[in-house]
Amino acid sequence: MPLSRDDVRAAVERAGDEHWQSLIRHHEDPYPRPAPTPGDICREEAARLNALGLGIDPRFTLLETAVRRVGEEVELVHRYSLAPDPGVLQTAPFQNYAPDPA
Repeated sequence: MPLSRDDVRAAVERAGDEHWQSLIRHHEDPYPRPAPTPGDICREEAARLNALGLGIDPRFTLLETAVRRVGEEVELVHRYSLAPDPGVLQTAPFQNYAPDPA
């Protein structure tokens, strides 16, 4: 079953409250310039991960999603387990959620 917005949000929350707060600040700090909401980012990330095959391959389990602010952008790194291996895989950092220019 493909990843949903709620799956990515839960992964961000599993990483810790500071990661969810980073998404909120990313949306609120550039006011009045539009910035994607945390829900928008989670939805777009779910679609991106599904397109990469990471959300639809049953061997991959999304463990957590780390979020950090980098200038006016947020950077997301996803951590997965890959069955049956005991290790953890990590995606390359992804940034593509900057506020719209003024």
